Amino acid sequence: MPAYVIVNVKTSDPEKYEDYKKMAQETVAKFGGRYLVRGGEMNVLEGSWNPTRIVVLEFDSYERANAWWHSQEYAPAKELRQRLSTTDLLIVDGFEQGS
Repeated sequence: MPAYVIVNVKTSDPEKYEDYKKMAQETVAKFGGRYLVRGGEMNVLEGSWNPTRIVVLEFDSYERANAWWHSQEYAPAKELRQRLSTTDLLIVDGFEQGS
């Protein structure tokens, strides 16, 4: 069953954040993940949520997403993002069609 990493990120240094994006993309691919959403236009239709930049990653399973998050490969990119940004991030299971 697929799993998704959903991120809302606000960076204080968009120029250096580009370095993070390159680093992260390599590690996501290594763990079999792919980007479904990577920024772009948004419009909040209900509620008081005020997102800044939304990213959605898809992995084959919750375990693969979690392994990516905790990996040594992702650690340098994660440290850079955490230094440059304020982030809300979660991993959530998908569902199987027909369930």
